[in-house]
Amino acid sequence: MAKRRGLVNIEILPTAKADLNDIYQYIAKESVKYAKIEKRLIIEAIDQLYTFPNSGAPFNYKNIEARRLIFRNYIIIYRYKTKDLLEVLTIHHQARLLSNNPALNDEE
Repeated sequence: MAKRRGLVNIEILPTAKADLNDIYQYIAKESVKYAKIEKRLIIEAIDQLYTFPNSGAPFNYKNIEARRLIFRNYIIIYRYKTKDLLEVLTIHHQARLLSNNPALNDEE
């Protein structure tokens, strides 16, 4: 379900939720405290899109026209589903190959 707190609604797709959980689980192997902090910071970065939905740079990959918001070591990839609804496709670690990200495979 999409949440609204600003100019747009934001829906975090299941792939992005799984990415966030994977990030948390990976960091939690060493420190649950820092895993919680990192997760909170990523969510705060996504939350800025409520007020500044075009703050990310254009992102065109394969057949996907989207925007990307760089946050620390992550690329938050999102797009407009409708004029006032953004969907977060993935939270991608920059060290990984985009071609290995299932959220970016020819989906349309």
